[in-house]
Amino acid sequence: MLWQNMILGEFNSKVEIIFEIGLIAADGDVIPVKALLDTGFTGWLAIDNQDAESLGWRLDRKRRDMQTALGDAEFSLYDGTVLIDGGEFAISVLGGDELPDILLGVYWLQMKRLVVDFAAGVLTLG
Repeated sequence: MLWQNMILGEFNSKVEIIFEIGLIAADGDVIPVKALLDTGFTGWLAIDNQDAESLGWRLDRKRRDMQTALGDAEFSLYDGTVLIDGGEFAISVLGGDELPDILLGVYWLQMKRLVVDFAAGVLTLG
């Protein structure tokens, strides 16, 4: 089947690309969340610091300065684990203060194929 081994996404009211992924806590619990694909973000995942800490993810580095669309910002760097498309991935995660959305970055597009067809309402990553 063409869409086998792919996750289905959705378009929100702002026509942003949303995928459901699993965040794997340090104790092994999988927390399903909706993450926004941000093609301007060149990392793997960005999450609010408070959420990363509640998952028990290990803080790798306290602060890292980065350029964002809103200007310079400081981020923490965590070791996190996510579940995407049936696979478990240990990745570096940027943690920021007051991030309103969980962001998937373009690094995923190096290993996953993104298919977007607005007219047909098709959105997959796999």
